[in-house]
Amino acid sequence: MSIKENSKIEFIEGGEGAKIKQYFEPHNTSNGINYSIAQFSLESGKKTKLHKIKSSEIYYILEGEGKLKINEKIFQLKKDDSAYVPPNSKQNIENIGMKNLRFLCIVEPAWNEKDDEILE
Repeated sequence: MSIKENSKIEFIEGGEGAKIKQYFEPHNTSNGINYSIAQFSLESGKKTKLHKIKSSEIYYILEGEGKLKINEKIFQLKKDDSAYVPPNSKQNIENIGMKNLRFLCIVEPAWNEKDDEILE
């Protein structure tokens, strides 16, 4: 069993333009999982860089409003909405609200830097 206390996890700067708190990922733990889960935070008016990863992802919005682009489709998301992003999809998310956009990103198989490609 493993417990992660949110208040003890520092945000890091992600290569795609968001602040990230990494909760669980199998590369640094021996907890038997094959996915990763992280919290992202994006300031008002900001967006992540267009990118794609080899894994599938689920975005779950904790707070704020966002515009998620998956390939050529655009989806409006708000608190408690979720979205599935298929593997190798061109994607980015933009904060279209007045407060920080916070969301969880669940990646399966687990996020790995070598599988993530920035496209811009």
